[in-house]
Amino acid sequence: MITSISNFIIQIIGHFGYFAVVFLMTLESANIPIPSEVIMPFAGFLVASGRLDLLSVVLAGTFGNWLGSSLSYWLGLFGGRPLVIKYGELVHFDHRHLEHSDRWFAKYGDESVFLGRLIPIVRTFISLPAGISRMNFGKFSLYTILGALPFSYLLAWLGYKLGQNWGILKQYFHYFDAAVVFLAVVLIIWYLIEKRAKSA
Repeated sequence: MITSISNFIIQIIGHFGYFAVVFLMTLESANIPIPSEVIMPFAGFLVASGRLDLLSVVLAGTFGNWLGSSLSYWLGLFGGRPLVIKYGELVHFDHRHLEHSDRWFAKYGDESVFLGRLIPIVRTFISLPAGISRMNFGKFSLYTILGALPFSYLLAWLGYKLGQNWGILKQYFHYFDAAVVFLAVVLIIWYLIEKRAKSA
């Protein structure tokens, strides 16, 4: 299944370039199970081969991430929890994901939209509780972009540096996610310490 999806991603980006990056990242951020860990590194490889530009790839990935996240936000805002629970399983989003995202959002507030972009699984589903809680859309968009930009850059840059060997990243997805989780935990602890120091 993963191999088939990866081949599909490679073919569509190879044919449609930046538009495919926007389209695929939109789907990924709208809770469709398409791995950004394949989309952005392969686009980075195309940068290394001279077919695409790194900055444009990063911006395309970031825009797609914002677009898909916005769709999820509006789904949560207008459909509410009942709609998400009823139809979420169609995109592999069940009540456990919603409960996990709810706890995350309740614990960290609006900033969770930024922090959540750094956490595997959470980064995909955090938009739904943001919409359900009626978070300000301007702030939601800002935090989404600020979180998606470094993530898109990192993956594209890795693909660019690895060149034709970008595919080896697929063997290390779990390790990559673990490293991202560790980094995110460190950032969250630092953020909480700074927030407590300012309120003291």
